[in-house]
Amino acid sequence: MQQHTSYINWSGGKDSALCLYKALQSKQYNIRCLLTSVNAAHNRISMHGVRRQLLEAQSAALNIPLQTIELPEQPGMAQYEEAMQQKVAELNLAGCTHALFGDIFLEDLKLYRESKLKAAGIECVFPLWKTDTTALLKEFLSLGFKTIIVCVNEQYLDKSFCGRIIDESFLDDLPVNVDPCGENGEFHTYCFDGPIYSNAIPFTKGETVYRKYAAPKNDDDAGGAEKEYGFYFCDLLA
Repeated sequence: MQQHTSYINWSGGKDSALCLYKALQSKQYNIRCLLTSVNAAHNRISMHGVRRQLLEAQSAALNIPLQTIELPEQPGMAQYEEAMQQKVAELNLAGCTHALFGDIFLEDLKLYRESKLKAAGIECVFPLWKTDTTALLKEFLSLGFKTIIVCVNEQYLDKSFCGRIIDESFLDDLPVNVDPCGENGEFHTYCFDGPIYSNAIPFTKGETVYRKYAAPKNDDDAGGAEKEYGFYFCDLLA
């Protein structure tokens, strides 16, 4: 079977981990690296807030090299796209023809990825696409993966969910308007153990902090009140 030379868009969370698991099981992909956007100002995974050391620990436990896109604290869309396109061009030159994503049902995001990467000569692959998210989470747990919630959007969940290890009881406690996989941005996770890891990644829980961020907007947006959203972050210490 021919293998496609690929990279995986790696957030460090459960959907990335399950995406990687399925890609490895298929034996169709030779995965050259994890690709992660990092907030260079704070040395943390963008949006998830996980420390760089714990991202590097995942790379080591997976035995897959890490590539990062170094971003300022709040990059504009044009700035993000420029950095992304530069890195993707480098990966394409290194032989990558396919990119793996853990997206499940956000059509706009899928089309955006496909459009941007097609121009760079990269084909997008979505191993989890259109799978029922309750079934996905149950499969994730049944395979022996372990993950902790590191960020919650206060629009959907309260502070008590931040720092919680996801287990079967988690589904029972979710409000009805929250997707079981957090596909709408309700929460983000850090996956620290599972069948794709050579070892569990040790960490301790630090403090939970509250931050407000401006809603994403295009660089040419002008006028109108700026929206802000609040998030709780559980700091994980390596």
